Amino acid sequence: MEKKPYYITTAIAYTSGKPHIGNTYEAILADAIARFKRKEGYDVFFQTGTDEHGQKIEEKATKAGVTPQKFVDGVAGEIKDIWDLVNTSYDKFMRTTDADHVRQVSKIFKKFYDQGDIYKGYYEGMYCTPCESFWTESQLVEGKCPDCGRDVKPAKEEAYFFKMGKYADRLIEHINAHPEFIQPVSRKNEMMNNFLLKGLQDLCVSRTSFKWGVPVDFDDRHVVYVWLDALTNYITGIGYDAEGNHGENYRKYWPADLHLIGKDILRFHTIYWPIFLMALGEPLPKQIFGHPWLLQGDGKMSKSKGNVIYADDLARLYGVDAVRYFVLHEMPFDNDGQISWELVTERFNTDLANVLGNLVNRTIAMIGKYFGGTVVKPTAGSEEGTDGELKATVTSVVGKVINKADALRIADAISEIFNLFRRANKYIDETMPWALAKDESKKQRLNDVLYNLAETIQIGASLLDSFMPTTSEKILSAFGGENRSLYDCATFGLSDSVTVNPIPPLFARLDFKTLEPELEKIREAQIAAYNAENPAPAPAVSENKTEKAVEETEKTPQITIDDFAKVELRVGEIIACEKVPKSSKLLHETVKFGNEIRSVVSGIAKHYSPEELIGKKVVFVTNLAPRTVCGVLSEGMILAAEDENGKLALVVSDKDDLQSGASIH
Repeated sequence: MEKKPYYITTAIAYTSGKPHIGNTYEAILADAIARFKRKEGYDVFFQTGTDEHGQKIEEKATKAGVTPQKFVDGVAGEIKDIWDLVNTSYDKFMRTTDADHVRQVSKIFKKFYDQGDIYKGYYEGMYCTPCESFWTESQLVEGKCPDCGRDVKPAKEEAYFFKMGKYADRLIEHINAHPEFIQPVSRKNEMMNNFLLKGLQDLCVSRTSFKWGVPVDFDDRHVVYVWLDALTNYITGIGYDAEGNHGENYRKYWPADLHLIGKDILRFHTIYWPIFLMALGEPLPKQIFGHPWLLQGDGKMSKSKGNVIYADDLARLYGVDAVRYFVLHEMPFDNDGQISWELVTERFNTDLANVLGNLVNRTIAMIGKYFGGTVVKPTAGSEEGTDGELKATVTSVVGKVINKADALRIADAISEIFNLFRRANKYIDETMPWALAKDESKKQRLNDVLYNLAETIQIGASLLDSFMPTTSEKILSAFGGENRSLYDCATFGLSDSVTVNPIPPLFARLDFKTLEPELEKIREAQIAAYNAENPAPAPAVSENKTEKAVEETEKTPQITIDDFAKVELRVGEIIACEKVPKSSKLLHETVKFGNEIRSVVSGIAKHYSPEELIGKKVVFVTNLAPRTVCGVLSEGMILAAEDENGKLALVVSDKDDLQSGASIH
């Protein structure tokens, strides 16, 4: 019987830098779904890859002193290495600099133009370089990009535009007719209410202010807008041809069964991408799932703070399957998840070491100790005590796992499997094999108990293989069993006998304190790397002589309002302050800016005591590159005035009720 095709994709990772664990989570989630679909009997094609064009890439390459191609080659290689490290079983890793993709993007753009979907005009608005997105003033949130919260800048340039409104009503009809199209439902409501029902503006689909992109072949001043370029990877990667000469994989796998993406790029995938497909005359994907974010437990991940968590660091300290378990199990279906080193360690110890590792290792040890490594299947009708309940629990799990996994509730599917392992541990407490071993007349009962445990573990390990493949393989090898099909996982007692092989502990408990020195090295390395990439400006030198001050002032160049706008000034409340050890000049302030807490080092100890500063609301520069001063991280600069006699005064708010975090305009 021919297998039913199943096509799953991730969003392609942007090659601006090394992906953190929040980015890597998506690849692991997609892999778990792909593996489970294979186990269900589907012919799966799993595609992932890298998005490699755009202004941000061009700027980063220039800063690094290399060509854009060389820059993206390095980053794409690093991303692929991480995807391989976490054991993703992709069928294709595509890059948007691949020649066949570039060729098809040019054809697609020309096709849109020829059929009247694209026209030339001018764009004037606010542009966010990191998101490669234009915005109107009304779309900004407190003057910032509504997607990423970063600064935007005015931009005006000639551009081609796509007529979004031409297809908007058709897309609304499709979404209404296919409630499963956008998941979770909250994401669908967001797209409908915030964008589609308000009316779509025409979309800018080319740029002239940079060159690193797919050229518009009939107008060489333009390159294709990065989102049109990137989104088409889902079809070009499997053999789409704009002239209709599609490859075998495209004919077999399109439309995609699942686009798995982060919720932050939902608009591009659920509005722009379907409209592009409609214009091409191609079917829409069956489902787009906007997964939540994996957030740092103690705040936003930032290299300047040294708190970014990367998959390779996690894998080195905990093992690959522990990383997979954590991100898959801890991420809710439609709410953001949390990650921190402490949380990972806690889950490692409670779930992996205690529940699973302890169950496997002591079962193997008891079979080896009491029966020389082999137990046999109990005779019919020999059930006692809670045997029947155990078997019913175990054989019912597979149906629950299938239902959860098919609904993309992977965290819940894994929880069902670990409930099986917890039930097995409870079964040990109920039957007390060590007590049975003391009574020779209970030898058969002891055999039956240990066989039941071995059978339970093999079923659980077989169900676990989509989520923790290496651990599953180790367990099944230790019990001499094969990876069972989903159908066989519903049957208890397939093996006539079980022979175990001793293995090292699967997960040895960790003491978080022993990890702290390594975590400090990781933090210091990140801060050092950030400071090397973003050198802090030389500190200003204070002069007391009026003549010298005037001379220096005269040398200071004039600036424009745009130059001034680059400096972020905010009111911060000093909530703690102390002297910096081994320094007579420096104070270390802990400053509250709204909901954010920062560390700032200032050379004002000769003018203020720590006690004087606590509670003051002072103006700070908050977008200086962080740096380490005398071993203390400084994430801002306090503002002060100094006269010709060296008297210094802080710039403070004249209203006590002004909230911390307020911006200075």
